[in-house]
Amino acid sequence: MIRTDIIIIGAGPVGLFTVFEAGLMKLRCHLIDAIPQAGGQLTEIYPKKPIYDIPGFPSVLAGELIDNLMKQAEPFKPGFTLGERAETIEKQEDGSFIVTTSEGTQHQAPTVMIAGGLGSFEPRKPKIENLPQFEKKGVEYMVREPESFLGKKLFISGGGDSALDWAIYFAENHNIPVGLAHRTDMFRGHKDSVEKIYDLQKQGKIELYTHAEVVGLTGSETLEQIELKQKDKDNIKIDVDYWLPLFGLSPKLGPIGDWGLEIEKNAIKVDNTLDYQTNIPGVFAIGDVNTYPGKLKLILCGFHEATLAVQTAYKIIYPDKRFTMKYTTVQGVQGFESE
Repeated sequence: MIRTDIIIIGAGPVGLFTVFEAGLMKLRCHLIDAIPQAGGQLTEIYPKKPIYDIPGFPSVLAGELIDNLMKQAEPFKPGFTLGERAETIEKQEDGSFIVTTSEGTQHQAPTVMIAGGLGSFEPRKPKIENLPQFEKKGVEYMVREPESFLGKKLFISGGGDSALDWAIYFAENHNIPVGLAHRTDMFRGHKDSVEKIYDLQKQGKIELYTHAEVVGLTGSETLEQIELKQKDKDNIKIDVDYWLPLFGLSPKLGPIGDWGLEIEKNAIKVDNTLDYQTNIPGVFAIGDVNTYPGKLKLILCGFHEATLAVQTAYKIIYPDKRFTMKYTTVQGVQGFESE
């Protein structure tokens, strides 16, 4: 059992900033996210996309913003359970909550902050009839341990930043060419990444197929071969150990929708007149996952919501204490000592 002061569901920008705000009040946080690294969709989908509406930053790359938020949270030593989805929440007799993940990991805290962005992200899967047969047996939708793919016959599908970034990584670290297919010759990824892909193709490190898509999978116990459909060409079969269809992630409210929370248009209703608490006392929803009159789905607004939610969380955790807010310019940022 992992015990903390605040369980934060969602390790995106709003969840990470919550760690900082809670840390200033000497509250400890543990974050849960289905994505295997912190950052939410900013890390997983568009790490090189510029963001223009963060105060003090005329422009900041999404990945850079996450790096900065991680550094800002670091003094407060947050815990992370990544690559596991929050499945259930149970209220205990003492008023605390136990959140259990898809892998059975349990977390207990007096308060819960749902900062899941647009919900839990699930991979967009290609429509291939026998696809489920090879999931985790050669078909992977995320790269959790890059080293496990090195030296293997690897094929990637997709045209966004995630597909291009991983194709570049593996091509530069592989001793055999990496296959990459995209349905058009217009890539959605960053321009520098696209140029790198073509450069690696010239070096013989990437086998690039445009106007192409995987339409068939074969193998006995594990994936052994993919069938590639190409425009104006015959289908070809390619021997592989792994196929990574990296088509991005689809946001869904997921199991959170079954927790007894008040839902409106696939978002969680909160009280925005005070602290962004849900209809379950002690459970808050902050960031894009919530809804209220006048709601704006901006990272900036999520930061504001997190700041106010933490104030009420402190009162729930320490009902007999009074916290006097001091400006960080006066008190500085005093992190937790090493344990």
